[in-house]
Amino acid sequence: MIRNRLHWKKAGGFLLAALLVSGVWSGPIPQAQAASSAWSDTAVIPSLVTGEQFRQSMKQVAAEAGGSFTMPEVTGTRVLRSHVAVLLQQWLGLEEAAESFRDVPDQATYAGAVGAVVKAGLMKGYSATSFRPAEPLTPADLERLHERVLSYLKPFVLPEATIPEIQLAMEQGKLTSKQLVQMYLDRIAKYDDQGISLQAVLTINPEALDIAEALDQERAEKGPRGPLHGIPILVKDNFDTSDMPTTAGCLCLQDSVPDQDADQVAKLKEAGAIILGKTNLHEFAFGITTSSSLGGQTKNPYALDRYPGGSSGGTGAAIAANLAVAGLGTDTGGSIRIPSSFNSLVGIRPTIGLSSRDGIIPLALTQDVGGPMARTVEDAAILLDATAGYDPDDVATAYSVGRIPESYTRFLDANGLKGARIGVATELFPEGNEQEKAVSDVVTNAVQELESLGATAVPIQIPNLTEINKYPSLSGYEFKFQLNDYLKELGEDAPYHSLAEIITSGEYDKTQEQSMKAREARESLDTQEYKDIVLKRTSLTRESLLKVMADNNLDAIVYPTSTQPPALIGEGQSSGNNNRLSPFSGFPAITVPAGFTSDGLPVGIEFLGRAFDEGTLIKLAYSFEQGTHHRHAPRLTP
Repeated sequence: MIRNRLHWKKAGGFLLAALLVSGVWSGPIPQAQAASSAWSDTAVIPSLVTGEQFRQSMKQVAAEAGGSFTMPEVTGTRVLRSHVAVLLQQWLGLEEAAESFRDVPDQATYAGAVGAVVKAGLMKGYSATSFRPAEPLTPADLERLHERVLSYLKPFVLPEATIPEIQLAMEQGKLTSKQLVQMYLDRIAKYDDQGISLQAVLTINPEALDIAEALDQERAEKGPRGPLHGIPILVKDNFDTSDMPTTAGCLCLQDSVPDQDADQVAKLKEAGAIILGKTNLHEFAFGITTSSSLGGQTKNPYALDRYPGGSSGGTGAAIAANLAVAGLGTDTGGSIRIPSSFNSLVGIRPTIGLSSRDGIIPLALTQDVGGPMARTVEDAAILLDATAGYDPDDVATAYSVGRIPESYTRFLDANGLKGARIGVATELFPEGNEQEKAVSDVVTNAVQELESLGATAVPIQIPNLTEINKYPSLSGYEFKFQLNDYLKELGEDAPYHSLAEIITSGEYDKTQEQSMKAREARESLDTQEYKDIVLKRTSLTRESLLKVMADNNLDAIVYPTSTQPPALIGEGQSSGNNNRLSPFSGFPAITVPAGFTSDGLPVGIEFLGRAFDEGTLIKLAYSFEQGTHHRHAPRLTP
């Protein structure tokens, strides 16, 4: 067993290993290098953790966590990993558990304790098959153990909790999914329905608590399905849900319940997520201020007199205010990224074809995508894992086959910016009024932070940018025809069968009447004008972006997500043209919190990459996030 565990260069090493296991040797030992490497003549000899040092560290942890400490005295000039496992298991009252390490015999008195501490996330093996029970604890081991035991002892705190933190709390028995759902329901009642009344959530799933209870039972019997098991998610109310109305924020669809879930919603449910409810949006996703005839005006939780962005502003405000773990939005021109920027969130607009649009009320399918909105890059990556993939009902997703990694979480590298080359699109930094300058200052500082984290910032000019920006969004062309197709698919249960009928009904936001009538007046998509936009705009944007990235050997391009911060409600809101590059090309983009203006308004920085290169964008964004930690929760929703 010792020979399998250690590879000594000197024959004397075998004797030393035997003495260590027996407890006879009390002197220093060399520190193992990588598990697969041999011991060298120049191996570093570390200091070892004594039994008393280990005990005092755990006593300090108990004091920091406000818990009791009952561990007995621990003697000796060193403490072995197997002994640590037993002491922790007894002190914390952990149930013995099975383990699968080859170097932990099933009959060993410490085997159950090793299984217990591994299951609780307090200690880990050196590999899937090696725990190294006879090795002594090093100072580095003790530092990690201190943090893990502290996390274990501390009570679960809901605001800003991440998916991995929630899963760990559930594994440790601190939390159930049903309790978690109730916590979020309580926050929705406190901050969305009453109090500051964000008006971000349109509908609550009446079965959410029952679904959570069933998932808790499943976890107990079979274990979790994956990282989203029992996680409450809010989705924008233009994603079809078979158990709740899907309204696009319009009174005209307030009773419309589709027969099937949107593909992304179905994938989330399959992964074990709970669709907690539906969020408000700018009606039919027409604008960026998030007001609707059904839900009213959603407020920004960082400043209640400001817009939350849009059109996915309900999801943005709700996730920022910790009304759910994460959410889904849709993006035709900027509708994931703008509200994510305005609410200090991470938002991913995927490559067109990475994730299905089936079951999403369309605005312009040439540009439409659905994607994650979350408080951290890691949570957004977990959602993208669950929602990406081929769907036979959306032919565009055929392009994703063979281009999706096993998991986007594999790109979560805190050092991901080291050696990266980032193109800084200087023309996209606003220089106009005071508000634009405030945004530009924040993102300019963010670029300096990218450099401090190891990236090379390369000033660039995007070819043909003026010509690209002259092209319009296709929402004014495609909406009528694609909405009518959607209503037809609802079948006999559809409350209305066409945009014309909705206009006649008067059940919609009257501020959008002219826009709706202009779309209804469009007679056909079989026009040269439309075809030129679809073909020439797309090819020009793609080729221009690919050329500047190739010429400068770039990993991504960055610029302000929005050229302006959230505007005062009642005043005009602009976001500029920066958000057009991703939908016009079909390329992916991710926005990450870049900081706040001097008056406390969130600002985002957007990373744009090549088609199906979401992994690279996640790596860069995660490194920036971990190196800066710009996000903080709204003070109005503690």
